Amino acid sequence: VQLQASGGGLVQAGGSLRLSCAASGRAFSTYNMGWFRQAPGKEREFVAAISWSGGRPYYTDSVKGRFTISRDNPKNTVYLQMNSLKPEDTAVYYCAASRGVVNTTPGTYTYWGQGTHVTVSS
Repeated sequence: VQLQASGGGLVQAGGSLRLSCAASGRAFSTYNMGWFRQAPGKEREFVAAISWSGGRPYYTDSVKGRFTISRDNPKNTVYLQMNSLKPEDTAVYYCAASRGVVNTTPGTYTYWGQGTHVTVSS
């Protein structure tokens, strides 16, 4: 599976962005999908995940109520709608694919996209 993330950019605090992650291959619907982010000088951290079937999503506490993960299996795409953005959301955002149980640990994800930059100004 090859992943291509897009949709990042510069936005003011309180604004919104929608990230997209397009997947190649016919097996997309069999993979759980996750979004991670990495700020300068920090480790990559979990943001959100959704199972292969689009069931209950998972979020890190800092984005609950502001971010929404969704997927469109016929379009081989997963989305991350980000609202009420804060300067601390500034990071490179990565999408990733995994199989098995939905997990929040980066090491459990097999395939990664190239990342898209999100900058939130105060």
